[in-house]
Amino acid sequence: MDVIALVGPSGTGKSHRALIVAHKNGADAIIDDGILIKDGKILAGHSAKKEQNKIMAVRRAIFVLPGHAEEVRKAIENSKPHRILILGTSENMVQKITKALRLPPIAKIIRIEDIATRSEMEKARFYRVKQGKHIIPVPTIELKPHFSGYLIDPLQSFFKRSSTRRRRLGEKSIVRPVFSYYGKLIIDDSAIKGIVRHVILAEGPFSKVSDVEVKHL
Repeated sequence: MDVIALVGPSGTGKSHRALIVAHKNGADAIIDDGILIKDGKILAGHSAKKEQNKIMAVRRAIFVLPGHAEEVRKAIENSKPHRILILGTSENMVQKITKALRLPPIAKIIRIEDIATRSEMEKARFYRVKQGKHIIPVPTIELKPHFSGYLIDPLQSFFKRSSTRRRRLGEKSIVRPVFSYYGKLIIDDSAIKGIVRHVILAEGPFSKVSDVEVKHL
């Protein structure tokens, strides 16, 4: 078994292209936002899109919540995929997922900007930010037991073109997570400064921190 990754900023269309990327690269399993997908079915895990806030969604997506990684590791061992495609917002994120699931080193990293145009990424971003719509690369009927009470739609209502190719590679679905209604999450500089002070005083041989400067790059 080997591992490849699809990397790109949140809301740029990674999940929308996951099935095509997996097909082109011979991956028979996908790890996306906390769930293990194989043959159009969710084999294990819990979707980050079910969490109540974005911070918990991130923790779910990188498999740091209790018991989550163990459940998915066991499913991988039982299903024995040939190649796994991991989706993540950065190289650091997919490396963390690989480590948490004790998978082999990532053999290939594919970047979303290399397979999608700027206009396609902007369109995906519009649906994510303005309408709170997230894609999961499994059929809608497969999601129903996992997303009871959430808005779930087949992808036909999202991108209307290429329907023949979509059916050949597998159906995708749209969900609207609870945290999508909360707007943009902003962490104030004072919170960052407080965290830095805490870490320095807790971990280092220092008794006082006079000042912390936060630079936005």
